[in-house]
Amino acid sequence: MRVVSLACSNTEIVCALGCADLLVGVDDHSDFPADVVAALPRVGPDLGIDIDAVAALEPDVVLASLTVPGHERVVEGLEAVGLEYLALEPVCLEDVYANIREIAHALGVPERGEMLIDEMRGGLVDRGLSKTRPRVVVQWWHRPTVAPGALSWVTDLLDLVGAENPIGREPVKSRPISDDELAHLNPDVIVLSWCGVKPEKVRPEVVARTPAWQNVNAVQQGRVIGVPEAYLGRPGPRLIEGYRALAKIVEAI
Repeated sequence: MRVVSLACSNTEIVCALGCADLLVGVDDHSDFPADVVAALPRVGPDLGIDIDAVAALEPDVVLASLTVPGHERVVEGLEAVGLEYLALEPVCLEDVYANIREIAHALGVPERGEMLIDEMRGGLVDRGLSKTRPRVVVQWWHRPTVAPGALSWVTDLLDLVGAENPIGREPVKSRPISDDELAHLNPDVIVLSWCGVKPEKVRPEVVARTPAWQNVNAVQQGRVIGVPEAYLGRPGPRLIEGYRALAKIVEAI
Protein backbone atom coordinates (compact mmCIF):
# COMPACT_ATOMS: atom_id res chain seq x y z
CA MET A 1 0.00 0.00 0.00
CA ARG A 2 1.15 3.54 -0.86
CA VAL A 3 0.15 6.36 1.52
CA VAL A 4 0.49 10.13 1.24
CA SER A 5 -0.09 12.21 4.38
CA LEU A 6 -1.15 15.85 4.15
CA ALA A 7 -0.91 16.73 7.85
CA CYS A 8 1.66 16.35 10.61
CA SER A 9 -0.81 14.53 12.85
CA ASN A 10 -1.63 11.97 10.17
CA THR A 11 2.06 11.35 9.50
CA GLU A 12 2.70 10.78 13.20
CA ILE A 13 -0.26 8.42 13.53
CA VAL A 14 0.91 6.32 10.57
CA CYS A 15 4.38 6.04 12.11
CA ALA A 16 3.03 5.26 15.58
CA LEU A 17 1.08 2.41 13.98
CA GLY A 18 4.36 0.96 12.72
CA CYS A 19 3.49 1.74 9.11
CA ALA A 20 6.15 4.33 8.25
CA ASP A 21 7.28 2.11 5.38
CA LEU A 22 3.94 2.74 3.64
CA LEU A 23 4.50 6.50 3.37
CA VAL A 24 5.52 7.68 -0.09
CA GLY A 25 4.99 11.43 0.46
CA VAL A 26 4.14 13.99 3.13
CA ASP A 27 3.20 17.66 3.45
CA ASP A 28 5.90 20.29 3.93
CA HIS A 29 5.18 20.68 7.66
CA SER A 30 5.57 17.04 8.70
CA ASP A 31 8.78 16.94 10.75
CA PHE A 32 8.41 13.89 13.00
CA PRO A 33 9.77 11.27 13.14
CA ALA A 34 12.67 13.18 11.60
CA ASP A 35 14.47 10.09 10.29
CA VAL A 36 11.34 8.97 8.45
CA VAL A 37 10.18 12.22 6.88
CA ALA A 38 13.66 13.40 5.84
CA ALA A 39 13.76 10.92 2.98
CA LEU A 40 10.20 11.42 1.71
CA PRO A 41 8.98 13.61 -1.17
CA ARG A 42 7.18 16.80 -0.11
CA VAL A 43 3.88 17.81 -1.71
CA GLY A 44 3.45 21.35 -0.36
CA PRO A 45 2.25 23.17 2.78
CA ASP A 46 -1.11 22.43 4.36
CA LEU A 47 -3.13 25.01 2.41
CA GLY A 48 -0.94 24.84 -0.69
CA ILE A 49 -0.85 21.14 -1.45
CA ASP A 50 0.25 20.35 -5.00
CA ILE A 51 -2.46 17.92 -6.08
CA ASP A 52 -0.54 16.94 -9.21
CA ALA A 53 2.48 16.04 -7.07
CA VAL A 54 0.26 13.92 -4.84
CA ALA A 55 -1.25 12.13 -7.82
CA ALA A 56 2.20 11.50 -9.31
CA LEU A 57 3.09 9.45 -6.21
CA GLU A 58 0.26 7.05 -7.13
CA PRO A 59 -1.10 6.67 -3.59
CA ASP A 60 -3.66 4.05 -2.66
CA VAL A 61 -4.95 6.42 0.00
CA VAL A 62 -4.33 10.06 0.91
CA LEU A 63 -4.70 11.10 4.54
CA ALA A 64 -6.12 14.62 4.48
CA SER A 65 -7.26 16.96 7.24
CA LEU A 66 -10.03 19.47 7.84
CA THR A 67 -8.63 20.89 11.07
CA VAL A 68 -7.63 24.21 9.48
CA PRO A 69 -10.06 26.44 7.56
CA GLY A 70 -9.28 26.16 3.87
CA HIS A 71 -8.40 22.47 3.85
CA GLU A 72 -11.72 21.89 2.10
CA ARG A 73 -10.12 23.12 -1.12
CA VAL A 74 -7.44 20.45 -0.83
CA VAL A 75 -10.06 17.74 -0.43
CA GLU A 76 -11.94 19.09 -3.44
CA GLY A 77 -8.70 18.83 -5.43
CA LEU A 78 -8.24 15.20 -4.40
CA GLU A 79 -11.79 14.43 -5.48
CA ALA A 80 -11.29 16.19 -8.80
CA VAL A 81 -8.44 13.86 -9.77
CA GLY A 82 -10.14 10.76 -8.39
CA LEU A 83 -7.80 9.97 -5.50
CA GLU A 84 -8.98 7.85 -2.58
CA TYR A 85 -8.72 9.79 0.67
CA LEU A 86 -9.67 10.07 4.31
CA ALA A 87 -10.45 13.61 5.48
CA LEU A 88 -10.17 13.79 9.25
CA GLU A 89 -11.70 16.53 11.40
CA PRO A 90 -11.25 15.78 15.10
CA VAL A 91 -12.66 18.24 17.63
CA CYS A 92 -12.17 16.24 20.84
CA LEU A 93 -10.06 13.42 22.23
CA GLU A 94 -12.67 10.81 21.37
CA ASP A 95 -12.47 11.97 17.77
CA VAL A 96 -8.69 11.57 17.85
CA TYR A 97 -9.12 7.97 18.98
CA ALA A 98 -11.72 7.39 16.26
CA ASN A 99 -9.35 8.82 13.64
CA ILE A 100 -6.56 6.50 14.77
CA ARG A 101 -8.95 3.58 14.44
CA GLU A 102 -10.03 4.75 10.97
CA ILE A 103 -6.45 5.12 9.74
CA ALA A 104 -5.46 1.76 11.23
CA HIS A 105 -8.32 0.04 9.39
CA ALA A 106 -7.43 1.78 6.13
CA LEU A 107 -3.83 0.56 6.47
CA GLY A 108 -4.87 -2.99 7.34
CA VAL A 109 -3.57 -2.94 10.93
CA PRO A 110 -6.73 -2.58 13.06
CA GLU A 111 -5.20 -4.34 16.06
CA ARG A 112 -2.33 -1.85 16.15
CA GLY A 113 -4.88 0.94 16.16
CA GLU A 114 -6.57 -0.46 19.25
CA MET A 115 -3.20 -0.86 20.97
CA LEU A 116 -2.28 2.77 20.24
CA ILE A 117 -5.66 4.00 21.47
CA ASP A 118 -5.29 1.98 24.68
CA GLU A 119 -1.81 3.43 25.17
CA MET A 120 -3.11 6.98 24.76
CA ARG A 121 -6.09 6.41 27.05
CA GLY A 122 -3.70 5.02 29.66
CA GLY A 123 -1.57 8.15 29.47
CA LEU A 124 -4.37 10.71 29.29
CA VAL A 125 -6.06 10.17 32.63
CA ASP A 126 -8.01 12.55 34.84
CA ARG A 127 -5.39 13.63 37.34
CA GLY A 128 -7.65 15.75 39.53
CA LEU A 129 -4.64 17.92 40.23
CA SER A 130 -6.37 21.08 41.32
CA LYS A 131 -9.48 21.87 43.29
CA THR A 132 -9.29 25.53 42.28
CA ARG A 133 -9.16 24.80 38.53
CA PRO A 134 -6.77 27.50 37.31
CA ARG A 135 -7.86 29.32 34.17
CA VAL A 136 -5.57 28.57 31.23
CA VAL A 137 -5.63 30.30 27.86
CA VAL A 138 -3.76 28.45 25.11
CA GLN A 139 -2.60 30.70 22.28
CA TRP A 140 -2.64 29.15 18.84
CA TRP A 141 -1.55 32.54 17.56
CA HIS A 142 -0.85 36.06 18.74
CA ARG A 143 -1.64 39.52 17.32
CA PRO A 144 -4.44 38.84 18.08
CA THR A 145 -4.63 35.88 20.40
CA VAL A 146 -6.42 32.92 18.81
CA ALA A 147 -7.52 30.38 21.41
CA PRO A 148 -9.37 27.04 21.31
CA GLY A 149 -13.01 26.77 22.32
CA ALA A 150 -15.24 23.82 23.22
CA LEU A 151 -14.60 22.04 19.91
CA SER A 152 -10.96 21.30 20.66
CA TRP A 153 -9.05 18.40 22.12
CA VAL A 154 -7.06 21.01 24.07
CA THR A 155 -10.11 21.81 26.16
CA ASP A 156 -10.34 18.10 26.96
CA LEU A 157 -6.66 18.05 27.97
CA LEU A 158 -7.15 21.05 30.25
CA ASP A 159 -10.10 19.33 31.92
CA LEU A 160 -8.01 16.20 32.50
CA VAL A 161 -5.21 18.12 34.24
CA GLY A 162 -7.65 20.01 36.45
CA ALA A 163 -7.62 23.34 34.61
CA GLU A 164 -10.31 25.43 32.94
CA ASN A 165 -10.41 26.92 29.48
CA PRO A 166 -12.09 30.34 29.96
CA ILE A 167 -13.82 30.05 26.58
CA GLY A 168 -14.13 26.28 26.77
CA ARG A 169 -17.93 26.31 26.68
CA GLU A 170 -18.19 28.27 23.46
CA PRO A 171 -19.17 25.99 20.53
CA VAL A 172 -16.22 26.94 18.33
CA LYS A 173 -12.97 25.28 17.33
CA SER A 174 -11.13 28.51 18.08
CA ARG A 175 -11.64 32.24 17.89
CA PRO A 176 -9.74 35.52 18.18
CA ILE A 177 -9.50 37.19 21.58
CA SER A 178 -8.58 40.86 21.82
CA ASP A 179 -5.98 42.00 24.34
CA ASP A 180 -8.70 43.72 26.36
CA GLU A 181 -10.91 40.63 26.39
CA LEU A 182 -8.03 38.44 27.53
CA ALA A 183 -7.35 40.93 30.31
CA HIS A 184 -11.01 40.61 31.33
CA LEU A 185 -10.80 36.80 31.28
CA ASN A 186 -7.80 37.17 33.59
CA PRO A 187 -6.26 33.71 33.09
CA ASP A 188 -3.87 32.26 35.66
CA VAL A 189 -1.71 30.86 32.85
CA ILE A 190 -1.14 31.81 29.22
CA VAL A 191 0.33 28.93 27.20
CA LEU A 192 2.05 29.90 23.97
CA SER A 193 1.70 27.11 21.41
CA TRP A 194 1.90 28.95 18.12
CA CYS A 195 0.99 27.06 14.97
CA GLY A 196 3.87 26.66 12.56
CA VAL A 197 6.39 28.43 14.82
CA LYS A 198 9.41 26.63 16.20
CA PRO A 199 9.53 26.68 20.04
CA GLU A 200 12.81 28.60 20.10
CA LYS A 201 11.15 31.44 18.18
CA VAL A 202 8.46 31.90 20.84
CA ARG A 203 9.48 34.45 23.47
CA PRO A 204 7.19 34.44 26.53
CA GLU A 205 9.02 37.39 28.09
CA VAL A 206 8.08 39.57 25.11
CA VAL A 207 4.43 38.44 25.14
CA ALA A 208 4.28 39.17 28.87
CA ARG A 209 5.03 42.83 28.15
CA THR A 210 1.71 43.28 26.32
CA PRO A 211 0.47 46.59 27.81
CA ALA A 212 -3.15 45.53 28.36
CA TRP A 213 -2.06 42.43 30.30
CA GLN A 214 0.00 43.93 33.08
CA ASN A 215 -2.67 43.21 35.72
CA VAL A 216 -3.46 39.71 34.42
CA ASN A 217 -2.70 36.96 36.95
CA ALA A 218 -0.64 34.99 34.43
CA VAL A 219 1.65 37.95 33.83
CA GLN A 220 1.94 39.01 37.44
CA GLN A 221 2.77 35.45 38.52
CA GLY A 222 5.24 34.83 35.69
CA ARG A 223 3.10 32.15 34.09
CA VAL A 224 3.36 32.99 30.39
CA ILE A 225 4.79 29.68 29.27
CA GLY A 226 5.71 28.12 25.93
CA VAL A 227 4.65 24.57 25.05
CA PRO A 228 5.60 23.24 21.59
CA GLU A 229 2.75 23.31 19.12
CA ALA A 230 3.77 19.80 18.13
CA TYR A 231 2.52 18.64 21.55
CA LEU A 232 -0.82 20.47 21.60
CA GLY A 233 -1.76 21.34 18.04
CA ARG A 234 -1.43 17.94 16.39
CA PRO A 235 -4.31 15.54 17.11
CA GLY A 236 -2.27 12.36 17.41
CA PRO A 237 -0.06 10.31 19.73
CA ARG A 238 2.09 13.22 20.93
CA LEU A 239 -0.86 14.84 22.67
CA ILE A 240 0.42 12.80 25.61
CA GLU A 241 3.43 15.13 25.71
CA GLY A 242 1.12 18.15 25.67
CA TYR A 243 -0.92 16.66 28.50
CA ARG A 244 2.24 16.13 30.55
CA ALA A 245 3.38 19.69 29.91
CA LEU A 246 0.00 21.11 30.99
CA ALA A 247 -0.06 18.86 34.07
CA LYS A 248 3.39 20.12 35.09
CA ILE A 249 2.22 23.72 34.74
CA VAL A 250 -0.88 23.09 36.86
CA GLU A 251 1.09 21.21 39.49
CA ALA A 252 3.36 24.24 39.92
CA ILE A 253 0.51 26.63 40.75
